Amino acid sequence: MTDRLDVHPAGTNAAAEPLAARADPDAIRAKILIVDDDQRNLLAASEILADPAIDLVLANSPEEALRWALREDFAVILLDVQMPRMDGYEVAALIRSRSRTSRVPILFLTAHNKDDMHIFRGYSAGAVDYVFKPIQPLVLKSKVDVFVDLYRKTEEIKRKAAAEKQLLLENLRVRGEKLEAEQALRRQAEHQAAVLRGLPIALYTSPLGLEDRRLYFTNDSIERITGFSREAFAISSLWNARLEADDRERVLADLRTVLDVGTVALEYRWRNADGTERHILDQIAVNRDENGTVVELFGMWFDVTERKELELSLQHASKLEAVGRLTGGIAHDFNNMLSIVIGNLDLMKGSLQGNEKALRRVESAIEGAHRCAELTSRLLAFSRRSPLQPRALDFTNFIPGLITLLERTLGERITISATVEEGLPDVCVDHAQFEAALINLAVNARDAMPDGGRLGIAIQRRDAPVPGGVEGSCSVEIGVADSGTGMSPAILARVFEPFFTTKEAGKGTGLGLSMVYGFVQQSGGTISVDSSPDQGTQFVIRLPALVRRSSTAKDSDAGTTAGAPPPVNGAGKAVLVVEDDADVRSTVVSILETLAFRVISARDGSEALRLLQAETDIALVFSDVNMPGMTNGIDLGHTIRQRWPQMPILLTSGYLQENQDTNGFELLQKPYRASDLVDMLRHLLGGSRGETAPD
Repeated sequence: MTDRLDVHPAGTNAAAEPLAARADPDAIRAKILIVDDDQRNLLAASEILADPAIDLVLANSPEEALRWALREDFAVILLDVQMPRMDGYEVAALIRSRSRTSRVPILFLTAHNKDDMHIFRGYSAGAVDYVFKPIQPLVLKSKVDVFVDLYRKTEEIKRKAAAEKQLLLENLRVRGEKLEAEQALRRQAEHQAAVLRGLPIALYTSPLGLEDRRLYFTNDSIERITGFSREAFAISSLWNARLEADDRERVLADLRTVLDVGTVALEYRWRNADGTERHILDQIAVNRDENGTVVELFGMWFDVTERKELELSLQHASKLEAVGRLTGGIAHDFNNMLSIVIGNLDLMKGSLQGNEKALRRVESAIEGAHRCAELTSRLLAFSRRSPLQPRALDFTNFIPGLITLLERTLGERITISATVEEGLPDVCVDHAQFEAALINLAVNARDAMPDGGRLGIAIQRRDAPVPGGVEGSCSVEIGVADSGTGMSPAILARVFEPFFTTKEAGKGTGLGLSMVYGFVQQSGGTISVDSSPDQGTQFVIRLPALVRRSSTAKDSDAGTTAGAPPPVNGAGKAVLVVEDDADVRSTVVSILETLAFRVISARDGSEALRLLQAETDIALVFSDVNMPGMTNGIDLGHTIRQRWPQMPILLTSGYLQENQDTNGFELLQKPYRASDLVDMLRHLLGGSRGETAPD
């Protein structure tokens, strides 16, 4: 045959392509490379091996055969031995030298080299078998079918291995995703459990018996909330026993309605294991079976104590604000009226010299008026509307009056004793607030002794300074001890918290000890408490001692020798009195005129500035703080200080608001005695100073 065989562009037999296209797409196709320089041999071999499931690739040169071997995977290669430029042995050696084709079976086709030497050479080059020309179709096809079948089995094994590998990878991926999902669920469950443990919530179920409730809690939060284990609620009627008696009837009445309405929310007080009272919100729902029959109750406990305390604190704060506004509103007018009373009584004393009985009555009236002023001062201190006015306090003079007041306040069932160490140094505190603090401690002690008892006050010197105080200074320790019921550690830890109280609702604000604590802190001191159940309670206040200058320094500064202060003589000096209340103004003018001052009066700050501009010999300005108009006493004082820097200024007020600061000005608190005014005048006018005439 001399006709050349057309070769498929891809190198595949064109006649086999349609059959291959019709073959099973899932079957493993095998490729066979036939290499021969004679087209007739290629055609003969392709006719013999034609099969729909086999792709035949024909190559008519060694170079073309090598190119195909590099691009495709073949089940077997049929290789002619005798070819130009490169024989079959050399081609086989090159094919075997490449890792991709090193295991492809090679069948040599030869018509001449049949001797043992050539056959040995062929096997050495990598051949697996020989087919001798002329080719026997059955022999060739049988040998090729063996290698094709081996190829297909090998590929099937590879395909299965790849599928198994893919399946394994997919399984690992699914297991990994499952593990991640499980871990996420576990983390979520742990997070929810941690949240539930941190929240004041406990879940439970309960049988339908309402009179003897047994609660089966599902988590351990109940032990953290109440101090009782969840088993304790299940084996006894613990809930009923610890329910506040005053709430019992209301709670049980609401509880009986749960079967009818399906849900109910109860709020009651319940005593924990340590004896503290907690506010509980108990939300209960009916749990039914598939037939709709009620089988049990499901409930959630919420500890709402903090919320209740916040509500109470807001209520108390509102009351406190109302008291402060009311007290602040009346304090100014009330103290003005007391100033009129006390001032006129002081003036009356001058006309009663020699009448001891009348003088005693006047002094009694003055003392009563001052007690009224102290009452207003205490109300202002309670509502924190009054700034501290610290001054030296002598315990020797202070304690007897305090004991008398406590005896009237605490009643006959409380025995009061006081021990005051001799030679105590003074302390610098606000007298009214310090007295209120000690009264507060005493009243708390009385409440802790319902059947009577002992209250002891011990005051002694401590050489060590108050923590944070001046190094080398000493302090004064005030101890207030009672023989009452004492406090548990849980209550003791919260005793100074604002609005915390162990008293029944409506019987205590929870503000007393927090106010005492705040006052002591403001005064530069410390307060501590020691108590235990049935062992009484002791509060200890430590205040820094007042550091005084030596007597030599004081004498030098004063420029006088010890003795009675010199009398004040106005000697015609002009004093400007600024007061909007006509009666108070008249009283002050009368007092100053008895001291021989020439008095000029003004109703407000604007009038006072006009008078200062007109008068040239005013020696002192005495002004009320709170006055109508745009200029109050403090503003007036700053204006005077700018225009007439050497002018002495004395302010007075029955009530200082929170935003009013008298820093830099002397202040005389209303109501005041005439002697208090004289002392201030002596202080302001007694020293040597330059001319004070206006510009």
